[in-house]
Amino acid sequence: MSRILIVEDESIIRSALKRLLERHGHEVSEAASVAEAEALDPQRFALVISDLRLPGEPGTAMIARAAPVPVLIMTSYASMRSAVDALKQGAVDYVAKPFDHAELLETVARVLDARNDAPAASAPLENAASQTMIGDCPAMQVVYTRIRKTAPADVTVLIQGESGTGKELVARAIHNQSKRTKAPLICVNCAAIPETLIESELFGHEKGAFTGASAARTGLVEAADGGTLFLDEIGELPLDAQARLLRVLQEGEIRKIGSVETRHVDVRLIAATHRDLQALSKTGEFRLDLYYRLNVMQIDLPALRDREDDILALADVLLEAACRRHERRGLRLSRSARREIRDYLWPGNVRELENALERGVILAEGHLIHPDDLGLRPTAVPPASPAAPSGATPADDATPRADEDSEEDLSLEDYFQHFVLEHQEQMSETELAHKLGISRKCLWERRQRLGIPRKRSARGRRD
Repeated sequence: MSRILIVEDESIIRSALKRLLERHGHEVSEAASVAEAEALDPQRFALVISDLRLPGEPGTAMIARAAPVPVLIMTSYASMRSAVDALKQGAVDYVAKPFDHAELLETVARVLDARNDAPAASAPLENAASQTMIGDCPAMQVVYTRIRKTAPADVTVLIQGESGTGKELVARAIHNQSKRTKAPLICVNCAAIPETLIESELFGHEKGAFTGASAARTGLVEAADGGTLFLDEIGELPLDAQARLLRVLQEGEIRKIGSVETRHVDVRLIAATHRDLQALSKTGEFRLDLYYRLNVMQIDLPALRDREDDILALADVLLEAACRRHERRGLRLSRSARREIRDYLWPGNVRELENALERGVILAEGHLIHPDDLGLRPTAVPPASPAAPSGATPADDATPRADEDSEEDLSLEDYFQHFVLEHQEQMSETELAHKLGISRKCLWERRQRLGIPRKRSARGRRD
């Protein structure tokens, strides 16, 4: 169990964050200001999570007060420049509000694991990839070699691979081994930002540039000036934003929305996608000239099912981390569980493996984790095989499908697919998500799972 201090003046956010962390096995204390946090002796905690804007002293004051305890800064996209400044002052990382629970927990776990493994932090930079990425199969050796050669070259990189294969880990490894390692690394999921806001978030805007622009905003591209910008799921970037990004790559210039002035930026771009950008360019969904600008150096990440020699080794490392988080040291995988992990197809790749082991640690009764604890579906089908009508194999035919148990899920997915295909010509992604009662990110994820292509409009509405 790790002790975490939350410094946040808004009681609703503070309470919600406390409940989230406590549900995942952490012991949490609260403070509404730097002064209150100082009274709790922040150096007694394993991690401090502090809002940037607090009454009295700002959250960055906690960096010095808590040292050597790491401080994770919470901020909003509107304060991204301040977040970058916080990193330069020594913050271990930042999370943007409103934050995704899974991403926040992943960041907290990463920071705590890094602190527990502090002696390894002094290893040479050339070993950075092996510290964060696990696997010795031939395909991963190719990835490591490509990272090592690409990182110092300061060229644009395109990372391709299925969802959950670790594209952000590759981007971090490249940044850590580059000449920009002391500058900020800004990570952006293009699918998680509403289509009507993506240009403003990336390139910034002036006050009054459009309805609701009550103040000027620094974009994420400018916030990454001197460092690295990682654009995940770049295939979801609208066409208007693609044209602006092309200008950044060609001329090193950005122009805020509503401004007539251009600004020069020095940014290394790393992009990632699980989609075929060249195929998208043929349908007009992705600019071909941008694709060629991005694809200076390409790194292809193998799916987990193609890394048979690494699966169990990776499972052991992830299991150990999960046991530390939940204070259940000594748990081991049973023989049957190891066999199931080895034989499973892992359509969700490393992320799915990590989630399965997390379930196993939570549900295991004794000292062994059994297959039932992992909660894996026996008929999982990798997304790379859409041509197969049902993904069935002879072994699957011998397994009861329990159609009556999945009937409700199937009908809901049928409704989702029918609604999206019927209305996506008239509605934006934000409107579709609102009508379905889900987030835009959830809408995007279901599109990927069901294979529903996204219709694009070149007009790029803002209202």
